[in-house]
Amino acid sequence: VVIQWDKDNVEDAGLIKIDLLCLRTLSAIDECLQTIRERHGKTVDLDALPLDDPAVYRDLQKADTIGAFQVESRAQQQALVQMRPRCFADIVIEVALIRPGPLQGNMVHPFFRRRQGLEPVVHLHPLLAPILQETLGIVVFQEQVIRIAMIMGRFTAGEADMLRRAMSRHRSGEEMARFRQRFIEGAMAQGVAEMVANDVFDKLAGFASYGFCKSHAAAFAKTSYDTLWLRAHYPAEYYCALLNNQPMGFYAPRVLIGDAGRRGVGIYPVHVNRSQARCAVEGAGIRLGFEYVDGLGEVGAARLAAARPE
Repeated sequence: VVIQWDKDNVEDAGLIKIDLLCLRTLSAIDECLQTIRERHGKTVDLDALPLDDPAVYRDLQKADTIGAFQVESRAQQQALVQMRPRCFADIVIEVALIRPGPLQGNMVHPFFRRRQGLEPVVHLHPLLAPILQETLGIVVFQEQVIRIAMIMGRFTAGEADMLRRAMSRHRSGEEMARFRQRFIEGAMAQGVAEMVANDVFDKLAGFASYGFCKSHAAAFAKTSYDTLWLRAHYPAEYYCALLNNQPMGFYAPRVLIGDAGRRGVGIYPVHVNRSQARCAVEGAGIRLGFEYVDGLGEVGAARLAAARPE
C-alpha cells in the first residue's frame, strides 16, 4: 500500500519515520574490502579500526581528500585547512559545520576563529558551558538544542524534542510563543535574566531549522574516516573500487586516475587481451576495464570479456 504522505504527515500520524540513504560509497567500500580479501588474504574489519591513524589526519590537515567520502568538496577542503582535525570528534564537527544551514546561520567562521585562538570562547550563560564546550560555545548539533531546552528551560525530554521539531519545520507564531514563554519561565526560575533567556531562545530558533544531528554527523564522519584509511593503506584497491562505482562524489574519473597516479598507483590502459569488463587491480596498479571504452557499454564489455578465452 502506497500513500502520498510526506515525512511531516507520517510523523504527525505517530508512525516511525526512517530515511534510507543510498550511497554509492558503501558499494565502493564493499568492493574494496572484497578485493583486499582476494589479493592479500586479509579481512579488514572497519568497526575495529583505531580512530587515531596518523596517515588519515595527515591527509585531512593538508585537505588531501580527493576520493574520500563527504570531505572532498572544495568547501570541505577549505574548512579542513582551518579546522586541522586532530581526532575523530573534530571530523564529526567539521562534517556538521559545512552545511548550508550553519553557513547561512553565521556559525562557521566564529567557530574557526575560536578554534584558531583568534576569538575567545564565550557562553551566553554558565548553564550552557557543559553543553557547548565541545563546539566552543556555538550550537552545532540538534542534540544540543534539546539539552539546552532541558537544562536551561527545564523542559522534559519530550517537550524538548517537540521544541526541536517545531523549530525545524513550518511552525505557527502562536506555537513558538508558547514554547518561548515556557522556556523563559524555566530559565528565570533558575536565576537566568529574562533578557539572556530571550537571547538564547532566539539563537536556538535561528539555528534549529538548519541543525544537523550529531548522530548523523558521526555516522558520516566514520564513513569518511574509513575511506581515508582504505585510500592510505590500500590505494590500488580503493581507487579501483571508486572507478567501478561511478558516477559518485565530486570528481570525474580522470581526476581520480590522476590522484591515484600521484599516490604511486600505476594506471594501465584498456587492453583487448588483459582488461576485464570492469577495472581490476593488476600488480601495483589498475587495469582500466572495457566499460570505460566510450560507446561499448556494459553489455558489449561483458560480451567481449566472455568471448576472449575462445
